[in-house]
Amino acid sequence: MADHTRVSEPSDAVPNTPSLFGDAVEGTQASFDEVQPGLFPDDGIPDGTSGYRVPIACQIAGITYRQLDYWARTDLVVPSIRNAAGSGSQRLYSFKDILVLKIVKQLLDTGISLQNIRKAVDQIRSRGVEDLATITLFSDGRTVFECTSKEEVFDLLQGGQGVFGIGIGGAMRELAGSISEFPAETVTEDDIVAPVEDELAARRRARASRRTG
Repeated sequence: MADHTRVSEPSDAVPNTPSLFGDAVEGTQASFDEVQPGLFPDDGIPDGTSGYRVPIACQIAGITYRQLDYWARTDLVVPSIRNAAGSGSQRLYSFKDILVLKIVKQLLDTGISLQNIRKAVDQIRSRGVEDLATITLFSDGRTVFECTSKEEVFDLLQGGQGVFGIGIGGAMRELAGSISEFPAETVTEDDIVAPVEDELAARRRARASRRTG
């Protein structure tokens, strides 16, 4: 039996909702072709020096400013190109940041808790763009799983439970097509400002450390 990666703990909700890019995957009836990650979708993907302002990131990801701001302040999805640092500063989100925003939005819509989503996001953020293209995220509404092979997908689905899948490679290709319609700001690598951990995020990390210490 394949050893797929479990990236969150169970919650109570078990919804049956569409996936981020396509229909819901129903148990063993789903073929792997419907959800398998594609080859590395490098064509048309902006590089790490292309940044998108907050209104554009919200529009592309389908979220509100309040959501985006809260996720940034709580260190769930922090802009990797430039974070807000004082009056007049502008956040700039990368392609990968916006991809993560879309995934978070979809997982929230299925009823998965922010606590469990945070664990999945931590896994996503630790991967390079090329690695992400090989991953499919699955959830039954309680747990998020990471699959990187056909065998892992079949193993996950053979129990017959209703799940949905997000093929990140396909998500990247679709996002690359839609994001090209929006203006980006190009910065040099020297201009990229590492995200600054705010006080709320620091307190959250400290609490988590005390619980696990």
